[in-house]
Amino acid sequence: MLAGDFNVVPTDFDIYNPKSWRKDALLQPESREAYQRLLAQGWVDALRALHPDEAIFTFWDYFRNHWMRNAGLRIDHLLLNARVAPRLTAANVDCWVRGEPHASDHAPVWVELAEGSASRPKKRMVPKRRKPARK
Repeated sequence: MLAGDFNVVPTDFDIYNPKSWRKDALLQPESREAYQRLLAQGWVDALRALHPDEAIFTFWDYFRNHWMRNAGLRIDHLLLNARVAPRLTAANVDCWVRGEPHASDHAPVWVELAEGSASRPKKRMVPKRRKPARK
């Protein structure tokens, strides 16, 4: 899983008003293209996989009452690799946390995965350590 604040808004659907942010790095073509290159490698955007048509935000700026107006952006992402993505059962944002006193401008993003193990590599990547011989 790749997880974190990527500082990129993947599409205009992922922001309350793209016009007011057009010159910001979060919406630049280079940033968006880099994000799309990750998806093209086979990474699955967990939130979009389960909520393709829902306006979901993970960040609300402290200025101009963005939180109160739900004027948010989706810049925190959880990307799943091809082995883990089939185990995805739930994904969402705990928006309520953003409304708490002294909260971060980001809300927690989470996923739930079905139990089971992803397939393991067939070969060990690191040689097994040997115990020193006793004298």
